[in-house]
Amino acid sequence: MLKIIPLAIGLRYIRAKRRNQFISFVSGFSLLGMALGVMALIVVMSVMNGFDREMKQRLLRVIPHGFVTQEPSMKNWPVLREQLLSNTDILAAAPFVEGFALAGFQSQVQGVQVSGVDPELQGGVSAVVDNMLVGELADLQAGQFGIVLGAVLARQLRVITGDKLTLTLPEISITPAGVYPRVKRFTVVGVFEVNAPVDQELALIHIRDAEKLYRIQAPMGLQLKFSDIYEAGAITSRLRQTLGDDYQWRDWSQTQGSLFQAVKMEKVVIGVLLSIIIAVAAFNIVSSLVLMVADKRSDIAVLRTLGLNARQIMGIFIVQGCGVGVIGTAVGAISGILLALYISPIVAFFESLTGRQVFDANIYFISHLPSHLQWSDVGMICSLALLLSLLATLYPAWRAARIQPAEALRYE
Repeated sequence: MLKIIPLAIGLRYIRAKRRNQFISFVSGFSLLGMALGVMALIVVMSVMNGFDREMKQRLLRVIPHGFVTQEPSMKNWPVLREQLLSNTDILAAAPFVEGFALAGFQSQVQGVQVSGVDPELQGGVSAVVDNMLVGELADLQAGQFGIVLGAVLARQLRVITGDKLTLTLPEISITPAGVYPRVKRFTVVGVFEVNAPVDQELALIHIRDAEKLYRIQAPMGLQLKFSDIYEAGAITSRLRQTLGDDYQWRDWSQTQGSLFQAVKMEKVVIGVLLSIIIAVAAFNIVSSLVLMVADKRSDIAVLRTLGLNARQIMGIFIVQGCGVGVIGTAVGAISGILLALYISPIVAFFESLTGRQVFDANIYFISHLPSHLQWSDVGMICSLALLLSLLATLYPAWRAARIQPAEALRYE
């Protein structure tokens, strides 16, 4: 019977009306703060997960999963391509040439990543073929010096199909008339849009034109598409061991790793900052329990004289503080999960109500607020809230256990 007394009294203290209304206010404020902190953290983590998923799905549909190159060029690429395609981990392979240039049209100038591709094979490693707004990738013909641009890049340069833009390479040509940068005119034959950062930086030309442009005799290497994009690192490691050190291997985590690392770092930083809300709520639990202990000194003394020991007195206030934390965490978790699951239609409703867009697709590449709830995040956030609630009860409970009955009842 004595073992369940701390639990029973602690739960009674949670439900009981207090003589001191200020203590009730502080206790209610700590419960509300805990609920808001847990809810905000769940929603923000879900939105960050949604952004990460959207970026990976959209970007990895377009960029190759891996690259194999050889210096200065890969003359035996057809043989290597057939050898790679015999591997069950590789679904497609296509030759490429890549470089950088300045694209200019009239007074507009933009830095671009130029990729020379084979229109017949590129569809196997990239979804650009299926996301053409104007024209077709097959419109790239060798010797005609056509170019296909991302939609954002085309808008920035203010070009349409049929316009002729100039590509200025980061190298110079020495002529009798002087030193000039290398410049080549290209005709815009198509525009693609995949709603990813490549829309504002990628320009595609025919691989034969790219070889002439960059003065090489053969493709730089092969672009690869793997059966499992998340095993790209392991697959390239196995291929490196099998084919030796004559080739250089890269995967998407190396070429686009900085972008996803930035998203991951933002998630960690925002998570830490929002955890401060939960920590503040835990400090409020400390305050409310300290005030409760001061208010219940006579009650504690009576319980001690009835036979309760110091550990059981500590248990009473630990139960009370943890009860506030559990209720606040439960309320915050339920509301946070519901809000994370339905935040996209909620934001869409307010957009239709106000006539304003929260996200401009030209800037963020998405027109809605993505959310992806991960139960591991929910479990981690709830565990953190409960742990802080437990730690917050220890000092006030210890203070309560040190109260001497005779001293507390001296002036009663």
